[in-house]
Amino acid sequence: MTVNPFATLGLAPSFDLDLAAAEKTHRELSRTLHPDRFVAAGASERRAALTKAVEVNEAWRVVRDPIRRAEALLELAGATTEDEGGRRPDTDPEFLMEMLEQREALAEAKQAKDLARVRALAGAIETRSRSVEGTLAVRFARGEAATLVGTLSELRFYRRFLDEVSAIEDDLVA
Repeated sequence: MTVNPFATLGLAPSFDLDLAAAEKTHRELSRTLHPDRFVAAGASERRAALTKAVEVNEAWRVVRDPIRRAEALLELAGATTEDEGGRRPDTDPEFLMEMLEQREALAEAKQAKDLARVRALAGAIETRSRSVEGTLAVRFARGEAATLVGTLSELRFYRRFLDEVSAIEDDLVA
């Protein structure tokens, strides 16, 4: 992140955002910076507006996604989410084992074409994902950003699991 997405959208840097208000701000900025408004402007002004419009759109993509929003907040706080080799910090081995078991259960449900089981597994992970998002909101608000890298890692695992569920549902329903 080279640009602060919160500043770009005029938002206070916070995990717990009013996304409807942020989306409204994004739409207003997008309308203001729309290329049609700069047709008669000089080339440098058109380029500047286009650059700013791209920046606003990217800021909105970051802010609306809980994982990217948390990554941006961690970066603003000076916390790192990767080491020099691009690897993420170690995740709790118990958590990893549990996720492995959840993935195995998901694979078994897929193999059995058991859509109800797939959805039940997804429901449990969605609940845990919302809980982790709540934890992130509270702990970011307390200024505990440096301790949240592992929590963010959990959220990433949940997202990948739910993405896999979505693909399985598409296959089983089709």
